[in-house]
Amino acid sequence: MNLNKSTKLFMDETTAPVLDPGRGKVKKGYFWARARDDRPWNGEDPPSVAFTYAPGRAGKHAADILRDFEGILQVDGYTGYNRVIDPKRQGNIQLAHCWAHARRKLFKLTENSTATIAKEGLKQITALYRIEAQIRGLSAPERLAVRKAKSAPLVADFKIWLDQARLQVSAKPPTGEALKDIAKYWGGLIPFLSDGRIELDKSPIERTIRPIAIGR
Repeated sequence: MNLNKSTKLFMDETTAPVLDPGRGKVKKGYFWARARDDRPWNGEDPPSVAFTYAPGRAGKHAADILRDFEGILQVDGYTGYNRVIDPKRQGNIQLAHCWAHARRKLFKLTENSTATIAKEGLKQITALYRIEAQIRGLSAPERLAVRKAKSAPLVADFKIWLDQARLQVSAKPPTGEALKDIAKYWGGLIPFLSDGRIELDKSPIERTIRPIAIGR
């Protein structure tokens, strides 16, 4: 089955040690993973994953792998994926980014300090995940209806909080940099409010590549 015929995919990449014949050394390559998992919105297509080896992490590899794909691509904030939405490319791909990465940045700030600002951001993101837990397995239209009623107001409040918090801290790391990164990818964090098929994060693909990362 050609995964690129799907309407929505997750994508991620992970390093892979590769023998370098003739040099007697091991060099670093990459496995690029594409996954489909429509179970959270009760889709009909079965879950599936495909791995493609490439010698590097440049965005052109993602573009080559997805050359005949059109639809929603859920990824992290790696800028290489911007290559797949190049206006010169045939076909339309919409990027959806990952709230788990936004949450992770804030969580790291709370590990060794009080980080009042980060704790407030975490609290608001956690509320979004509670709503997602309640709608998992519902149809895409049903999920979207709940999100418009419950999640959209929370996201609007979070954006107000984010803008205000950025004014309260320096743009330098760690807090300022974390907030800056969330703001940078804001356009990719909100598509789940307009499409019930989109997940809050890309955890399905991360679970898929975890055994490879552990195996390294």
